Amino acid sequence: MRAVRPRQWVKNLLVFMAPAAAGVLLHPTVLLHALGAFGLFCLAASGTYLFNDVLDAGRDRLHPVKSRRPVASGQVPARLALVVGVVMAGASIAVAWPLAGWQLALVIGAYVVITTSYSLWLKREAVIELACVAAGFVLRAIAGGVATHVPLSNWFLIVTSFAALFVVTGKRLGEYERLGDGRAEHRPVLAAYSAPFLRATLLLSASVTVTAYCLWAFERRGMGYHPGHHPIWFQLTIVPFVLIVLYVLRPLENGDGGAPEELALTDRRLQVLGVVWLAMLALGIYA
Repeated sequence: MRAVRPRQWVKNLLVFMAPAAAGVLLHPTVLLHALGAFGLFCLAASGTYLFNDVLDAGRDRLHPVKSRRPVASGQVPARLALVVGVVMAGASIAVAWPLAGWQLALVIGAYVVITTSYSLWLKREAVIELACVAAGFVLRAIAGGVATHVPLSNWFLIVTSFAALFVVTGKRLGEYERLGDGRAEHRPVLAAYSAPFLRATLLLSASVTVTAYCLWAFERRGMGYHPGHHPIWFQLTIVPFVLIVLYVLRPLENGDGGAPEELALTDRRLQVLGVVWLAMLALGIYA
């Protein structure tokens, strides 16, 4: 079970963002389609993880943490992992079509193609590899909109894209700092980066994320305006959102972002800020 990385399924919660922001997530049909998209992305992501682990087994054995992965450690045979990975990825695309139409199958197919291309060669291309990993987050959010037939606003896509780049860059900076002089042996593309470049990219992506979110919040407030009624919940969500970005930026900037999903699962302060943000956002959308 550990070989399919269930702890990283938390990333797939992004499929609920679009219908939640549109205020339709609690509709039974919409919720079922969103849950279906979540399950399919868990299947597709786990399939690509297995494929990537087979390709990276040699370098993973040199890594202080990744050497304990089932494929790298020999607990799972490489051939078995490859076959299971291909079946899982293929099944996710095949099931997506009857669930929500060809659009969802196309989005999941694009995710599988980009992730596979990344594992084969794009991970060696500086900057492009950051975009490929960030695209995986963005495609999850798009899949939620496609599966539930919710239109995606420009600001929604911009916030999602740069927030994804923010997290991915923090992960690379964490690897750069932690692996030291042997970084290129584990991930060759790290030889093309410098710590100042990664920190600059981190700050740039954080700045665009916050700016785009502020513009989205004020746009939503304007859409919800009625005479005699002045909803401020959308604007107020900016406060916890900015605090979340700053709170995450601190460990990422220090090079402690090698496993951002662990931060989301274990840091209680970050979880409290997340709950506050979600609660205020829910008030703005559903009140």
